[in-house]
Amino acid sequence: MTASRERAVARAAAHFDSGDFVAGLAQLVAHPTQSQLSDARMALFGYFTNAVGPKLHALGFSLDIIDNPEPDAGPILVATRREDSDRPSVLIYGHGDVVVGQDERWRSDLTPWTVTVDGDRIYGRGTADNKGQHWINIGGLRAVIEERGRLGFNCTILVESDEEMGSRGLREFCRIQADRLRADVLIASDGPRFDPGQATIVLGSRGLVNFELALKLRDGAHHSGNWGGLIRDPGVALSHAIACLTDARGQIAVPEWRPDSLTPDIRALLTEVEVSGGDSSPEIDADWGEEDLSPEERVYGWNSFAVLALELGEPTQPQNAIAPEARAICQLRYVVGTDPDDILPALRRHLDAHGFHDVTVTPTRMARMRATRSDPTNEWVQRARASVNETLGNTGKAALIPNIGGGIPNDIFAEDLGMPTVWIPHSYAGCNQHAPNEHMLASVAREGLQIMAGLFWDIGTE
Repeated sequence: MTASRERAVARAAAHFDSGDFVAGLAQLVAHPTQSQLSDARMALFGYFTNAVGPKLHALGFSLDIIDNPEPDAGPILVATRREDSDRPSVLIYGHGDVVVGQDERWRSDLTPWTVTVDGDRIYGRGTADNKGQHWINIGGLRAVIEERGRLGFNCTILVESDEEMGSRGLREFCRIQADRLRADVLIASDGPRFDPGQATIVLGSRGLVNFELALKLRDGAHHSGNWGGLIRDPGVALSHAIACLTDARGQIAVPEWRPDSLTPDIRALLTEVEVSGGDSSPEIDADWGEEDLSPEERVYGWNSFAVLALELGEPTQPQNAIAPEARAICQLRYVVGTDPDDILPALRRHLDAHGFHDVTVTPTRMARMRATRSDPTNEWVQRARASVNETLGNTGKAALIPNIGGGIPNDIFAEDLGMPTVWIPHSYAGCNQHAPNEHMLASVAREGLQIMAGLFWDIGTE
């Protein structure tokens, strides 16, 4: 029987329907690859040597597990399958590390390290971020190899194990291994679809800068009755410093943080989508964020500021005393059109202009991911969209969005390695990523397997 695209896509669906996909995912999830813990190294190596590595080796990939150039960061797996130097080359990215399990906070019948299927939900830490997503892509490759006997293109898979710590060392690693990793296109999956019911192609990501604002006024606390009204309160002062960064509805007030890249063509793309996190997601606040922008423009075409943590005194045992210091961990997620090198200097200037000279600004973890956006007219973007639409047939068409709202290390591939990037997410915003009860949707996983099998088939055919 002649091999065909239709049969490859059907193989991918059968891989899910038979239970093999969930069984394989359960083996990946069982490894507690919590890169945010200091003793995670053995689990991270184990994920490569005992879980995903053997599955790639069975598909004809040669494997290398390489130490990260950053001494404290986890290893990096590079899997390679070379078929013909005259055929296209594809780089696939994923990450095997996850955030901490938060075991005690999961639903009573769930555990982060065991996959549990409940209706359309497949629960387990890493099912959405990112084990389930790169497992779908591997499943797409498998379907093509089984149907055609080969991929029809050269493929390199890079799986890191430090993404949840900011992808430490990945940029340097890719520079060292540039000749080995450089390809015609990056195809990867991370983050959510804009709506769980519609396949999505993403052109890049927002950048990410985390920073600490701190104010230390003196050593030691002082009685609030004896000293209240006489000495500055760091909690009040720091709150006003934070408040000067936005107005009361969260509209950004730092001039340099307001991008100039929400162009007519990007706005036109966003008129075709309606952001949704599914039934379990919070309701969008219509009166929050930039007043003149749609929700889609706010999350995919604009910058957002957030306060992640505040520290002052001891909330569980408050004392009648004025604290000596206060601090806040804050974040700016930014789009192309914002100068990443001027984000913190602009913040310093803005605080100084408002009289907060003694509030210190310090960059913190995860300040490395820069905003990126592929050209929507790029040949690979258009080929991917056409392929996904062919697979979907009459059931719908893929949405094209300029970037995900979150951060991914796409700048390393787009800028340092200089390749077009195409992201096809297999999750959704209501997946409880980074929270208890993380899950992926079975319906999205099954469709994702079909989409990726169709795309890899088409790349190998052209």
